[in-house]
Order: sequence, then C-alpha cells, then structure tokens
Amino acid sequence: MAHRNDRWDQLRRPSRMTEPVSTLSAEEIARFAAQPLHLEASELLDAIEQFLSRGVAVEQIYVELLAPSARKLGELWEADECDFVDVTMGLWRLQEVMRIIAMRSPVILHAVTAPRTALFAPVPGDQHSFGALMIDEVFTRAGWESEVVFEPKRPKLLEILARRGFDLLGLTVTNDCPSGDLAELISAIRSVSRNPEIRVLIGGRAINIDPTLHVAAGADGTASDAVSAVVLAEQLVAETRSALCQN
Repeated sequence: MAHRNDRWDQLRRPSRMTEPVSTLSAEEIARFAAQPLHLEASELLDAIEQFLSRGVAVEQIYVELLAPSARKLGELWEADECDFVDVTMGLWRLQEVMRIIAMRSPVILHAVTAPRTALFAPVPGDQHSFGALMIDEVFTRAGWESEVVFEPKRPKLLEILARRGFDLLGLTVTNDCPSGDLAELISAIRSVSRNPEIRVLIGGRAINIDPTLHVAAGADGTASDAVSAVVLAEQLVAETRSALCQN
C-alpha cells in the first residue's frame, strides 16, 4: 500500500484533499500496526504527528496506518494471539486517534455544485464500526456530505434510506456474510431508497477474502481502500447525475 501513490494522482483535488508530500515505508507501516495493543492513544498520536510534520497527508494516515492497524488486530484475534478486550481497546485507541486528527485538520470546502451525499454503515449485525467511521472521514475530506451509522439494525438503516435521498451507500462487511443474505439486503435497500438511483459500494474483510462478493451481492462496486472508494464513487455518481440530466 505504501507504494500505490497513483491513487492520489487520480483525485487531483488539492483544494479538498491533501496531496501527499511524503510517503510511508513498509517498515513504518508494519511497526505502527503492532502498537495499538501496547500504546495509549496519546502515544500513538505522538507517532502520527511526526509523520504529519514531514508531509504525510491525513488521508494517508487513515488508509495506510490506521486501517492496516485495525486489520492487524483482527488477524491477531483470529490467530488467538490476543483476546476480545485487547482488540476492543486497540480499536478504541485507533478511533480516538482518528477523531483527534479530524478535529485538528478540518477541511474547508467551497462547493460550486450540488454536494454529493453518502451514508456509511456496517452491515446490520456486524458490530465492527471502525471501517465505516474511517471511510466516512475520508469521504468528508474529499468534499462529500458524509454520515456514518454505528451498529444499525436493519429496520433503522432502511428507514434512514427511505427518508433521505443519499447518492451513495457504503456497507462494510467484516464478518462472514452469505452472498444471498447480502444480495437480499441490497435489493431491499434499492426498493425503499428515496433516491431510486442510489449507488451501493461494499468493502471490508469479507471483500478482501472474496473480491467477487460485490458481484454476487448486486452492489455497484468495491474498492481495496477508502481513497480508491472515493475515486470509484465519484465516477459512479457523476455517471448517474449525467444520465439524469440527459433525461
């Protein structure tokens, strides 16, 4: 991930997202990934501030440090090398770090077109909300009006989508979720959505295991990380808006 800076070039929005001045090495990423188990949030923040001071973009911190750290916690848990409390505390520290970074690095937007709107949530029944929270932050920094729902019940999620016409819904799937169940959920989402042209992206651990899951589930696409998701989402929503204008 540290060497995939072409994704940043695709965005080309210096007024809304920070262009990277410095990169993160694979060694730095691996070293940081192990630290949330042992360091407090303030100590993690000290390390991140050193990266920011040398020109690493905030979005890189999210995608190339915090996200891999969260995945590492999950891997350690699955390997029975740490317990649920360790994972919970590690994720809490990462979430606190992300919250502080967002507060210290606000984005000032000057919209010239109708804002694109997005809602992010874990799949109902999935209690891991860190991924949804992180992708919400990245989309916000990219100029979207973005919101996140934590641990939503299915009726609540459908009610929100029926009441408000979001351009995009992003679902994170970290637990094993049969493609049939996910397809049924997405079908229900499309049937109740106030925006009949809503685009649906899915991502998370389940997609990393089976990259074709989004096809079987009937989603509009998937992405390997939050920055790539922004690029894809903007393409999809632009196509939708263009088609509506032509009609």
